[in-house]
Amino acid sequence: MNLALTVLEITAPVFILGAAGFVWVRRGFDYPTAFVTRLAMTLAVPCLIFTALVNADIDPGALAALSLASVLCYLLAAAAGYGVVRLFHLDLRAYWAPLTFGNTGNLGLPLALFAFGDTGLGLAIVVFAIMAIVMFTAGLWMVAGVQNPARVLKEPILWASVLGVLALVAGWEPPAVAMNALTLIGQMGIPLMLLTLGAAVARLKPAHVTRAFGLSALKLTIGVALGVVVGNALGLTGIPLAVLILQMATPVGVTSYLMAERYRTDPDAAASLVVTSTLLAIVALPITLSCLLPS
Repeated sequence: MNLALTVLEITAPVFILGAAGFVWVRRGFDYPTAFVTRLAMTLAVPCLIFTALVNADIDPGALAALSLASVLCYLLAAAAGYGVVRLFHLDLRAYWAPLTFGNTGNLGLPLALFAFGDTGLGLAIVVFAIMAIVMFTAGLWMVAGVQNPARVLKEPILWASVLGVLALVAGWEPPAVAMNALTLIGQMGIPLMLLTLGAAVARLKPAHVTRAFGLSALKLTIGVALGVVVGNALGLTGIPLAVLILQMATPVGVTSYLMAERYRTDPDAAASLVVTSTLLAIVALPITLSCLLPS
């Protein structure tokens, strides 16, 4: 009973905020998704990443191991996604990227924070940053054949992650005035991401729902398995291992739909995967957390 209550306390705020964004749009109120997303990803989330890394109590060895594990997980996830697409004769450009990348930002970060505190958030940010780098390079190539690795250099998330890791390793912290300002801005990040997730899901128009549920369940299974196998193979234990598994278990992110919409690669298919995998996550993530939390 205590474990179930703990899991509920962790997951309920996440899904309540997402539901608030969903209901807001369904009621017909205006929600400028493009503006809020840009505000979050260029200002709030980079500040959140930097301050969380500066404040995190992470062993450099665990940080390096988790970074390597994240890279390996996404390489293997890409290979597995490619295999699934070919096995079921699906459109490669429409399905490969969504089956590879998860919603490690909107869902992964708040869940890691509520479940494992500031240390969990710092570790989850490492996985999120690596996923973002891979998505904006290899992910763009998967969707549209765009091969421009330099694009990632324009992402504030990258520079916030690099500076945060350097500050963490060096034991340096900005002056209190700057740190307080960055912390205040960063505190917008998680609420904005969750509200935007709910708003985006409310606007999506899924198609081929039965197929999408099957693929979403398959993605979840592959992600959890990769997190467990790769994490244990690299010697991760405790919170770093739990965070890796949790991040790999996250559903398809709204970014996959936005990329499909931009490059016209069957956005309805991406929308279906976002909606069905998010619905599946309402059940799957609490179960996953119950297995990861110390008894």
